[in-house]
Amino acid sequence: MKKRVAILISGRGSNMQSLIRAMQEPGFPAEPAVVISNRPEALGLSWARDHGIPAVAIDHRSFGNRVAFEARLHQALLEHGTDLICNAGFMRLLTGGFVDRWRDRQLNIHPSLLPAFPGLDTHQRVLDAGALVTGCTVHFVRLEMDSGPILAQAVVGVIPGEPVEHLAARVLEVEHKLYPMALKLVASGAISIVNDTAIFPAGVAVSAPVILPIVPNGLS
Repeated sequence: MKKRVAILISGRGSNMQSLIRAMQEPGFPAEPAVVISNRPEALGLSWARDHGIPAVAIDHRSFGNRVAFEARLHQALLEHGTDLICNAGFMRLLTGGFVDRWRDRQLNIHPSLLPAFPGLDTHQRVLDAGALVTGCTVHFVRLEMDSGPILAQAVVGVIPGEPVEHLAARVLEVEHKLYPMALKLVASGAISIVNDTAIFPAGVAVSAPVILPIVPNGLS
């Protein structure tokens, strides 16, 4: 049976869209169960509804604390028969109780080659550091931000001096390819976790092709 996937968003949900499109392809071992946002105004909710996916808003500002919000979130996940969770631009830190409840069943994507550059303002920090490459990482969620077993990575070359918005857009394009690939591996049961490290069968690819920089007009 296909795994039922809940996608958590806080905004337009571009990674959500790539995941749903992938899950709608024949033979994909997972199907979208529900899209949930902590912000009722999130544009991704309307996109999901327009594509026949149940969409739920749970406004975190309506709850007195994170535990109360997460209790409602957990209830919604169970109501929709969730097997796996994909964080897709979900801008809320989760408590240990929630993370442990969904251990090794909650995925996240981060726009860097973890463990390098965890946290916010990633692309600007990559440029400030003079890094020659960056990329994106899909990992299982743990309590510490942007930690957990790494499931897949893809490399993106950095153009010296490029605007941060340009780098962010190029990395996001690769995220849209990497995240569905990682979800497919997890949903198919190809990945096991041993000593908090992802173990893969022989011959399984866990990275997208290296994307070398293409210098845009006006840059050298």
